[in-house]
Amino acid sequence: MTNYDLLQMLGYVFNILGLLVCIGGLTLARRPDRRLLGRSLAVLGFVIAAAPVLVQLFGLVEPVPVGAVPPR
Repeated sequence: MTNYDLLQMLGYVFNILGLLVCIGGLTLARRPDRRLLGRSLAVLGFVIAAAPVLVQLFGLVEPVPVGAVPPR
């Protein structure tokens, strides 16, 4: 199993976890005394959710090249 395959499988986990952290942060940001903490958690959740795309964007994990399909 390559790193790219592992990243594809864990992408859904990162998206769900990031979404939950982001929603929790936005809910917390509604209170004036917790606004900075809530916004920080919302940004952290967004980064967690976007982590698979960012890892590919920065070239840390490269997709596996697919071979050409032989003619029949």
